[in-house]
Amino acid sequence: MRLEDAHPQPGSKKRGRRVGRGIAAGQGASCGFGMRGQKSRSGSGTRPGFEGGQIPLYRRLPKLKHFTVINREQYTTINVSKLASLPANTEVTLGSLLELGLLTSDDGPLKVLGDGELNVSLKVQAAAFTKSARAKIEAAGGSCEALEAE
Repeated sequence: MRLEDAHPQPGSKKRGRRVGRGIAAGQGASCGFGMRGQKSRSGSGTRPGFEGGQIPLYRRLPKLKHFTVINREQYTTINVSKLASLPANTEVTLGSLLELGLLTSDDGPLKVLGDGELNVSLKVQAAAFTKSARAKIEAAGGSCEALEAE
């Protein structure tokens, strides 16, 4: 094969459209650019992302990763390992934990997390439980009561 033998496939090269050569040619007068306006003029139109002066989408969205959730649920959390120090058959609520000093602040409804071990049966009343926390409390012979979040 020689250099002069290399040529494109038949039909792969299409000649360019000749615009502005009269109405009979099909693309006369305004050459397919519509009537007047910024996009009919020579030079590029608007830059990518331009929204006509409105603050564009790429500026309306946060700059960095991880959008903040607007109305996220805030819980007061406690791990199962902290509940292990309580005596058996204790009623565990947010108020009782604050009185005992196991919690220092009320950041919202109580949520029990499953880190640690529990060997004492407790009656826990909380707004939410993780699956592992519920399993550990019930395995120790306790009960989990889900309350409505205020």
